[in-house]
Amino acid sequence: MTEEAGEGDEDDRAWAEVLTWARGLISPDPAERAAALERHAVARREAEAAFERLHEGRCPRLLFDARMRAYRAAGARCFPGALWGRRDYARGEISAWPRLPLALLFLEWEARCPQEWTEHAKHWGTKQVLIRELAATRHDQALRGQLVDLVELAVRRTYRCKDREYVRVARAVDGDELRDRLRAAQRSESAAAQLHASYVLWLLDRPEVPNTRHVWRTWLADMSAPGQRRTQGRRPRGFD
Repeated sequence: MTEEAGEGDEDDRAWAEVLTWARGLISPDPAERAAALERHAVARREAEAAFERLHEGRCPRLLFDARMRAYRAAGARCFPGALWGRRDYARGEISAWPRLPLALLFLEWEARCPQEWTEHAKHWGTKQVLIRELAATRHDQALRGQLVDLVELAVRRTYRCKDREYVRVARAVDGDELRDRLRAAQRSESAAAQLHASYVLWLLDRPEVPNTRHVWRTWLADMSAPGQRRTQGRRPRGFD
C-alpha cells in the first residue's frame, strides 16, 4: 500500500480490503462487535495523533507534505474518514465506487447501533451526502435490497438527525418488497414506527409532493384530526 492510499480506484479497493474487519461493527456477536469497536477506537486515536503532528508548528514543506499524507492515511483507516478520500464517483455513480461497501456499512452501523455510531463516528453531513447519492444512483438487485433494509431500519427506530433523507431512497427503490415492510411496520407495537411508515407510504403514493418539514407537519396535523387513525401514547418525534 502506498503512502497516498485513499486516492484513486486502486487505493479505494485497497482500503476496502484493509477495513474488512469493520464488518464486526454491526455483528450480532457482542464479543466480535466489542473487538471491532476497540480496533476502530485505536484507529481514531492514531488519526487524531497524526492530526496533532500535522499542526506542530511551522516545518519545511516536504515534512508538512509527509505529515499530510500520514494524516490522510490514518484517517482513512476509520470512520468517517474512510469515506473522505477522493471520490471519483462525483463524475459518475456512487454504485461504481470501490468504497461503496464502506459507505453502506457506515449507514448500517448508524441504523443498527446508533449510540455506538454516535460515540465513535458521528458525522451528520457525511450521512446526508451518502443517502442522497445512493438515492440518485443506479440500483442493481443487490444494492436495491440493501437500501430497502436501510429504509426499514430507519423507519422502525426513533427518528435521528438526517433520517428524513431516507424518503429519497424509498422513492428510488419503491416496490412491493419495500411497501410490504412498511405495512408491517404500521402493524408493529412501536408508535414511532407506525407513524413514520404511514408517512413514507403516503409520500410514495404522491411522488409529486416534496418531503419538507411543512409537508410533514401538515400531514401530522391531519393525522391528529378527529376521525383519523392515531398512534398510541405520546406523539413520536418526527422529521423536524
